[in-house]
Amino acid sequence: MNEDSHEDILVNTNQLPWIPIAEGIDYRILRTSKETGVWTVLFRAQAGSSFAPHKHLGAGEYYMIKGHMKYRGGEARTGDYGYEPLGVVHEKTDFPEYTELYYTNFGPVVFLDDDGGVDTVLDHEFIESHAEDYLKQQKSA
Repeated sequence: MNEDSHEDILVNTNQLPWIPIAEGIDYRILRTSKETGVWTVLFRAQAGSSFAPHKHLGAGEYYMIKGHMKYRGGEARTGDYGYEPLGVVHEKTDFPEYTELYYTNFGPVVFLDDDGGVDTVLDHEFIESHAEDYLKQQKSA
């Protein structure tokens, strides 16, 4: 849902599809902005899933709706809020139990390969195009 107008936004999240992004992790797009690069999603992570090492090229913030997340910043649980500054590197983000979180990033997140190079750039464009590609694939299957 790419929005850059001066209109209010109301999203019925229960009607949005879950889009897989990593093994055991899905997202729902709440808003993306091509004007500012900001993107907001709901993530759900199955117990035992994790995000690969990554670097924040934009600050991020989250609210834990339910579950448990372990990462460089500590252990976040249901009801916790977290802020991730520009430039921070997370070696790994683990979800030891089923987790849902509201997440906004103010720019890209770069996922790193085994050599520390760029594997994937997760930004507002990727979030939108990845979801579109996935939904097209589901319709044609």
